[in-house]
Amino acid sequence: MQTMTAKRMENPAMILPETMRALPHLIGAIKTGGVSDELGELVSLRASQINGCAGCVYGHVHRLRELGTSDERIDTVAVWRHSPFFNEKEQAALALTESATRLADSPDEPVSDAVWERARAYFGESELAALILQIGLINFFNRINVTIQEPAGTTW
Repeated sequence: MQTMTAKRMENPAMILPETMRALPHLIGAIKTGGVSDELGELVSLRASQINGCAGCVYGHVHRLRELGTSDERIDTVAVWRHSPFFNEKEQAALALTESATRLADSPDEPVSDAVWERARAYFGESELAALILQIGLINFFNRINVTIQEPAGTTW
C-alpha cells in the first residue's frame, strides 16, 4: 500500500471553475431544509469515514470542533450505534447516511424500509430532502477527493 502525501492533480472543480460557481447555490439550497449545521457535519463525517476520504474526514472534524461539538461525539461517529452521545434523531440520520453511502454493500434493498421509516419518523419533508441531498453531495465530494488522493490537512 502506498502512503499518500500528495494529491494526483488539482481538484477538478478548480480546473473547471463553472463547477465552483454552481456549488454555493446547491449548498445554500440544502441549508434551507432545516438540518442543523452540526448534524450536516456529523452525516458528512460518517460518509467520509466510510468512503476513506482523508481530506473530508479532516475537514469535517475541524468544522465540528468549530461548531463546539464535543470530542466524545466526534470520536464515536464511526461507532454511533454503540455510543451514548447521539440522540434518536441523529441515529436515524446516521443510519440513513450509511445505507445511502453503502449502496452496493446490501444484498437486499440498499436503503431498507426500516431505515427509511426511521428517518421519516424524525424528519419532516424539507429536512429529509436536505438530509438526502447532503448525503449525496458529500458522497460526490468523497469520490472526487479519493480519486485524486486529496490528503488530510486542508480545510475549506
